[in-house]
Amino acid sequence: MALALVDCDSFYASCERIFRPDLKNVPIVVLSNNDGCVIARSAEAKKMGIGMGVPWFKVKDSFLSQGGEVFSSNFTFYGDISARVMNILEGFVPKVEVYSIDEAFLGLDELEKNYDLYDFGCHIRRLIKQWTGVPVRIGIAPTKTLTKIAINEVKRLNIPTKVHRISSNKDIRYALKNTPVGDVWGVGRRLNEHLSKARITSALHLADIDPRHAKRKFSVVLERTVRELRGQRCIGIEENITAKKQIVVSRSFGSRVTNLETLKPIVSNFAVRASEKLRNEKQKCSQVSVFVRTSPFSDHKPQHRGYKTIELLTPTNDTRDILAAAKKALVPIYKSGYDYAKAGILLNRFSNTSSKQYSLFRDPDEPKENTKFMEYIDQLNSYQTQIYYASQNTSQWSPMKQNMTSPKYTTCWYELPLAK
Repeated sequence: MALALVDCDSFYASCERIFRPDLKNVPIVVLSNNDGCVIARSAEAKKMGIGMGVPWFKVKDSFLSQGGEVFSSNFTFYGDISARVMNILEGFVPKVEVYSIDEAFLGLDELEKNYDLYDFGCHIRRLIKQWTGVPVRIGIAPTKTLTKIAINEVKRLNIPTKVHRISSNKDIRYALKNTPVGDVWGVGRRLNEHLSKARITSALHLADIDPRHAKRKFSVVLERTVRELRGQRCIGIEENITAKKQIVVSRSFGSRVTNLETLKPIVSNFAVRASEKLRNEKQKCSQVSVFVRTSPFSDHKPQHRGYKTIELLTPTNDTRDILAAAKKALVPIYKSGYDYAKAGILLNRFSNTSSKQYSLFRDPDEPKENTKFMEYIDQLNSYQTQIYYASQNTSQWSPMKQNMTSPKYTTCWYELPLAK
């Protein structure tokens, strides 16, 4: 009985190195939207003491003076590389759960009968590195929680192959003994404090308590964690991704927005992107909300927060419907005389595209949903032939400040790397 966790090592930084071999061993940081703070660091940057989430302006001069390289976030590129890694895994393992952009759980129960799982993990790691350029770590264990422990052991023990399996009771207890309880999957800061007060400071201490006591004293979730640490599988591979209950598209602006005419196309861009996500989920929504706000950190300037929800009589994923609702929501919440720092759109109250619900009171001005038309638009946009709606912002001006973005090497024909 075995599961594996595949974890891409310093994923965003590793992506930036794929087409830049000159960056090998160079400290790299990737910044958040608007180049505000550090959201990813290479191992070299971590050794320099660059913290996660630290404001860029605080470390900029020191980092660059030591030869570091900085990039604005390039999520289109990172998402494509992630999909390639996951496709490789799905080609070798029948059960794959994509847990995040840089992590996936694998179900290895069937493979265990015919393969040495450690050798199999090493083989998968070599292929991913060869075919995508992304280095990964692999932890193999009986439960999901223990695969996380195995991944941490790869780093702690500095295992050269970056693959580690813990299966025997002796191996498990040794790994748990060297794992702080705060590093256990699912143990957050607040729970860690409560456990520490109860003198539970290591994963082994946690595994040794009575699961029924964990449930009674804390929660059923911690009971499940205790059982997982003991090698009892409580959390299986989730192959069917649960449909989202909400879609949010929002951004903080690189420069303040002070008028409605500038704000309208920005919100329209958000509405178009949210609609695309909704169709990818094969869902429709019947509630569209828009919000705008000033910066809470500008104490010397007047503050304003606006939020409005539009109820749709008929569920839809047609971009034109959602654009119309977004415009209807934005106008009444906008107030002149304020410097707006952020805006966003939220889609709620989802229903499956296979179901159809009509209303006797449909707005006659509301455009009729055209599923085929939306499919054509999505197909064209997937080939870099961008189709814009009249209300969108099509200029080069962007509400975000991203001055150090790398090319979209794998998703845009015009940004393909040139061999010289």
